[in-house]
Amino acid sequence: MSAADRDYCKELIAEAQRAGAREEKACKILGVSIRTVQRWQTRPEDGRKGPTLRLANALTQEERARVLKVANNAEFANVTPWQIVPSLADRGEYIASESSFYRILKAKDLLAHRSKSQPKKHAKPKELVATSPNQIWTWDITYLRAAIKGMFYYLYLPMDIFSRLIVHWEVYESESAEFSSEMIQRACEKQKVSRDQITLHSDNGGPMKGATMLATLQQLGIAPSFSRPKVSDDNPFSESLFKTLKYCPSFPERGFASFQEAKAWVEKFVHWYNNIHLHSGINWVTPAARHYEQDEAILNQRHVVYQAARMKNPNRWSTTTRNWSRPNIVELNPGRKCEPKENILIKQAS
Repeated sequence: MSAADRDYCKELIAEAQRAGAREEKACKILGVSIRTVQRWQTRPEDGRKGPTLRLANALTQEERARVLKVANNAEFANVTPWQIVPSLADRGEYIASESSFYRILKAKDLLAHRSKSQPKKHAKPKELVATSPNQIWTWDITYLRAAIKGMFYYLYLPMDIFSRLIVHWEVYESESAEFSSEMIQRACEKQKVSRDQITLHSDNGGPMKGATMLATLQQLGIAPSFSRPKVSDDNPFSESLFKTLKYCPSFPERGFASFQEAKAWVEKFVHWYNNIHLHSGINWVTPAARHYEQDEAILNQRHVVYQAARMKNPNRWSTTTRNWSRPNIVELNPGRKCEPKENILIKQAS
């Protein structure tokens, strides 16, 4: 740790102590020992002398310079040391091992990207906000294991993020953009969705981004939205729904005996999820009640019950009764503002 880093840590710890935090806890949050901090205060300079002997097999400065020159050569600018070293061996050359290449490149901060072209960047999906049903749908495909090892059925499942209603579902024996196209058309017909009404969010799988699926979305006037590759948090509503489905007590542990059995089970699950299941994200009403605007009356009735109970025995409530208000806004991939590290330190240490 450099002298500037040590001084910065001491400033943060002092600020945390002035705010009422204990020194030991502040040190723990920063990841340093309290003894180390006390040593910094009594002896600001680093007392460690470091190694005094030079390894006999260490690379010379000329060899290190040659490693950098070869790694940054146009021929090897886009390949890893695991490819560079064998290529040099084929020419009868040996400069250094793969691990030495990596150490030297890391010291010069050249491991990330050495070529002139910029690496591909995936921006976070645009923030989407739903204030009523049939504005934003999210969907994905999950595997339903069959009783035969290695065999699966595929559940296509779109849901409305405002109401959490499963707006449609279909089970197929394979994944394809053609099946996705047919599924979304039937879902729009079922929900009577008009053109330019909804945004459909999904991940980056082939069935979601296939040419047939994209052409269908354009024809229906549906705005597509996609997650970043390999970032499940960008599609949290579908991921949460699939976890509920897979951890349902009636979900068969040994797989479905047939395609018809899989469809029958999904039909029962969807009925339970939409019409019986009290969803925590919408203040414990069913998705169907919220989707068809029956939830406000239910929540108001609960508020009346709690107010009556409070009037009957006010000593049981020190403040207000439970909040039974209706959530009117649902966000998908909302923007996150990072709090300064100094504030986090003071809060956690207090």
